[in-house]
Amino acid sequence: MTRRQRQRLLRSLLYASAGLAVAALLLVADWELLRRNFLDVEIASTMFPDVLLIAARNTIVYTALAFTFGLALGLVLALMRLSSIGPYRWFATVYIEVFRGLPALLTIFLVGFGIPIAFQVRWPVLVQITLGLGIVAAAYMAETIRAGIEAVPKGQMEAARSLGMSRGRAMASIIIPQGFRIIVPPLTNELVLLIKDTSLLFVLGTTPATKELTKFGRDILTARANATPLIVVGAVYLLITIPLTQLVAVLERRNARSR
Repeated sequence: MTRRQRQRLLRSLLYASAGLAVAALLLVADWELLRRNFLDVEIASTMFPDVLLIAARNTIVYTALAFTFGLALGLVLALMRLSSIGPYRWFATVYIEVFRGLPALLTIFLVGFGIPIAFQVRWPVLVQITLGLGIVAAAYMAETIRAGIEAVPKGQMEAARSLGMSRGRAMASIIIPQGFRIIVPPLTNELVLLIKDTSLLFVLGTTPATKELTKFGRDILTARANATPLIVVGAVYLLITIPLTQLVAVLERRNARSR
């Protein structure tokens, strides 16, 4: 046998083994028990339309608020990280390392309970959610934005300065727009991760009108002792995130063609 024939035979054996393993799992599984515990149509039907009108809407709103705040703060941190002024760089570095190292759940808890207790203030729920998620998102976005700005050729800044632009104006009108064009795909990935991080907001406590998808499904699971609500919630998450991941693929192909 030639080398190519051996490779084809090996691939065929691997495919056959994988197919047999899947077939064995399908035959051994108790599908009726799975249907009763994970795909109960009666329980799933009771979740609509609330799962879309309340839980999914809240998840999208919370994500949009946190992403907007995180993007603005992340841009500021990225510029501070690139600054020639030492204290700005030190502050941005410490912030990024701390909030990328801490669990997001802990940050949300500290924002929701630690700061109000320390300063005797009461924040609206949307403010707690925006800050809790946005502070963590900003740390990751700052590094993404910094990488995008540094990827812009240095000649762009030199050309702008030679035309009489100040450094700040050149950064705002030339460098940052080009950097954002580069980082749109990774920022979209950050948005997808932020959508899933909304599941951590249960630590702040919720009301029937402020539940996000995971909390909504968990409450029904507890009441009905059935996992179907989590499957429904997972399907709704996919309806939200899959279009975004496809958008990332389109943007990456467009950027590759433009380059």
